[in-house]
Amino acid sequence: MTYHLRRAEPGDRVFARELTCQNMLRYYIDHDLLWQDEAFDVAWDGRDNWLLLLGDVSVGYFSLSRDRRALYIRELQIAEAFRRQGAGSWAIDQVIAMARTEGLPALRLTVFENNPAQGLYKRKGLNVCGEDECFLRMQLDFGTPVL
Repeated sequence: MTYHLRRAEPGDRVFARELTCQNMLRYYIDHDLLWQDEAFDVAWDGRDNWLLLLGDVSVGYFSLSRDRRALYIRELQIAEAFRRQGAGSWAIDQVIAMARTEGLPALRLTVFENNPAQGLYKRKGLNVCGEDECFLRMQLDFGTPVL
């Protein structure tokens, strides 16, 4: 079986919220931040959300936003049972392809400084381009000029 994507539907929000809370709560606690379901829901409504599936099983999702400067990965969450099996890497490859297809000059994301996922992002070519309190800002440049 191979991974595939489908656009998230309204009913997928609960899966995404629960997965994000489960995966990220320890980082929120580590950095004395407050998790809020309502804030997740507001953000979800304003983003381009995609479900990552293996067969009929939802194994994760990603949320995107964009402007003329970049495609932004706002969330990339993989269920623990499916980590280290290529799902995250495959998802990033899909997002990179989207950015290139749209002619955007860069892919950007923010990751908690103590999140080991930054290793995956580095392997995919993203470089640390800044820091904010407990976060690293990472970017992959495509060399396309900003118009």
